[in-house]
Amino acid sequence: MIFQSEKNLKDYGDKIPADKKNAIESALNELKAAHSARNVQQIDAAMAKIDAAWQAASEDMYKAQQQAGGANPGAGFDPNNMSGNPSYGNGSAGNAGAGQQGGNPNDNVTDVDYEEVK
Repeated sequence: MIFQSEKNLKDYGDKIPADKKNAIESALNELKAAHSARNVQQIDAAMAKIDAAWQAASEDMYKAQQQAGGANPGAGFDPNNMSGNPSYGNGSAGNAGAGQQGGNPNDNVTDVDYEEVK
């Protein structure tokens, strides 16, 4: 969660309102300290705090994108793609196998006959 939050702050930090970004950074620092201390109760509390901070920030970013016209609704921050965070997306599985479900309509797949040689 620490790594993912740092990555998302780097990627989307300029799109997050300052007050929401400060809350995320504060919760991230608490999580780092709890991780260093190996205190499970503090880690759980910091995880809950960082989850709430990211949720609030993602709501603001989504609203801002909708107000901007949402020219490309598929682009930008995806709060459901926070791998490693059980509150978002696929949990620790991340996007593993995401391309295997549903497929891509642009894929050119051809079924061919084959013979298994032993």
